[in-house]
Amino acid sequence: MNRAAERQPRAVDSGDDRYAGATVANMDFRQRLAAARVARLATADGSGVPHLVPIVFALDGDAIHTCVDDKPKTTRRLRRLADIAENPRVSVLVDHYDDDWSQLWWVRIDGIASVHGADSDAGTRGLDALAHKYAQYRAQRPSGPVITIDRLSWRSWSA
Repeated sequence: MNRAAERQPRAVDSGDDRYAGATVANMDFRQRLAAARVARLATADGSGVPHLVPIVFALDGDAIHTCVDDKPKTTRRLRRLADIAENPRVSVLVDHYDDDWSQLWWVRIDGIASVHGADSDAGTRGLDALAHKYAQYRAQRPSGPVITIDRLSWRSWSA
């Protein structure tokens, strides 16, 4: 294979959330996502008005968890929670920028979000996954609701 062909951008579209038997490229993007410290959560209200916020998250099997933590906020009635109540379809984006553009990549996961109380079984599972990844959550476990995203559909690209 010539070097120009090796440098062509490649997209990976898994089409579903199952990764058993996934290609090496898919597993590489799964590992990149799991290792990332921050992502962006995109929601839209019932009429389609978009909203984008940075989040911390944990990949837990076939689900992604994030939560409303205790960092200062102008309100606890967050738009992302209202959006999910109206329209549970969401996207999570993780990307990597480098001045060496041959190192660029992104992973986008589309899924269905649900909101759980921190004391529910689903909320506890999400908070456990988040605390495993982030020392801040081990030191001070969040009390806010947990957002779980499942029925994941993966899209990815790298230079």
